[in-house]
Amino acid sequence: MTIREAYNDWASQYDTNENKTRDLEAFALRETLHPFTFKRVLEIGAGTGKNTSWLVEQADHITAVDFSEEMQAIARDKFAGNNNITFQQADITKPWDFVTEKYDIVTFSLVLEHIQDLDHIFAEVARSLNRGGLVYMGELHPFRQYGGSGAKFQTSEGEQRVQVYTHHISEFVQVAARHGLQVFDAKEYFDDGNTSSIPRILVLLLSKN
Repeated sequence: MTIREAYNDWASQYDTNENKTRDLEAFALRETLHPFTFKRVLEIGAGTGKNTSWLVEQADHITAVDFSEEMQAIARDKFAGNNNITFQQADITKPWDFVTEKYDIVTFSLVLEHIQDLDHIFAEVARSLNRGGLVYMGELHPFRQYGGSGAKFQTSEGEQRVQVYTHHISEFVQVAARHGLQVFDAKEYFDDGNTSSIPRILVLLLSKN
């Protein structure tokens, strides 16, 4: 099953099934970005709109992008009539033809674990950002991946795992730097705030030189 097919299958239960990673990343995004307001946001991996609902309060306009038409259909229904959100269904491993203007921030929420070639992604991010713009990355912590964790959900046929790629923290930092994106802040989030456990979410906030 391809990544797109998996998320299409997952869409109907994504908002309601128990998912600590989804919920903690949503908290992390809000805590990290609450000091900021933006004119234009490019939200990559918008999915069913779990973060769109908060980002739209922080921005004048959001371009919400997702690979899965089923996930995006749910988001479109949630925000029907909201003229401050433009939805784009697109494959971000291809050229970003959906970008026609510059943005103040690009956000990734649980997306980059599904991407093999980070160089292409960060090149497109750098092209899409205003100078001084930010990049928010909220990802399953690679320490979790080292132990075999990854995106998964239950179906009538049992557990369905979604294809993932492991990227080390150093890889994120180095590839971003090659495209003029420097680390502005870094955080780790733990289940129940237990900092003696393995962190669940890695947050990197980058800025464009």
